Amino acid sequence: MALAYRRSVTETWTLDASDGELIIRTGVAGRAARMGHRLTIAMTRWQAMVNWGGAEPVTAELVVEVDSFEVLRGEGGVKGLSVPEKVLVRSNALKSLSVSRFPEIRFTADTIDRTRHGYRLTGALDIRGRSLAHVIDLCTKDLGDSWRMFAESRVRQSDYGIKPHSLLMGSVQVADEVTVSFTAVRAKDD
Repeated sequence: MALAYRRSVTETWTLDASDGELIIRTGVAGRAARMGHRLTIAMTRWQAMVNWGGAEPVTAELVVEVDSFEVLRGEGGVKGLSVPEKVLVRSNALKSLSVSRFPEIRFTADTIDRTRHGYRLTGALDIRGRSLAHVIDLCTKDLGDSWRMFAESRVRQSDYGIKPHSLLMGSVQVADEVTVSFTAVRAKDD
C-alpha cells in the first residue's frame, strides 16, 4: 500500500537511525569459502530526506557516514567471529572504501514512481567517488498511526572500484555482491 494521505503542498520528511536501520549482508566466495564468515553489518549514522509535492514524494536522498560501519555478527566459518576479528574487518572495509577521501555514501532519487506495494526510486548511487544509476523498490505498509518502509537492494562492490577483501591468497573472499536493506517507521503526525 502506498503512502497516500492528504499532505501540504511541500513538505520534507527526515529519517535517521532512530527511525530504523540500514543493514549490509555479505557473502563468501573462493575455493575455501566454507572457512569464511557471512557478515551482517550496521551503518549506524545515516539520514534520509524525502521531499513531497502534494500527496506524492518527488525526491529522496539517503546519506550514510561510512565510518559508522559496525560489524554485528559473522555466520559460518570454522569458528565464531571474535571481537578483534570484527575490529579487523571494520578496519579493512574502511580502507577499501577509502573513508578518508570519501566519507559518505549517497543515494539520490530524482524520479519516484508509485508501484503496487510502494514506490520505485530511480536515481544515482555514489560510493567511493563513483556515481552509477541505481533503482530501489521501496515497500510501504500502513500501520494505522505510522508507516513502515522497507527496501532491499544489491550492490556489486567492483562496480564502484572496491576490491572485496580476501584471505589465504584469494582462497577466501568477501563476495563481490552485497545486499543492503533499509527499514524505517515514520509516524503519520510527524
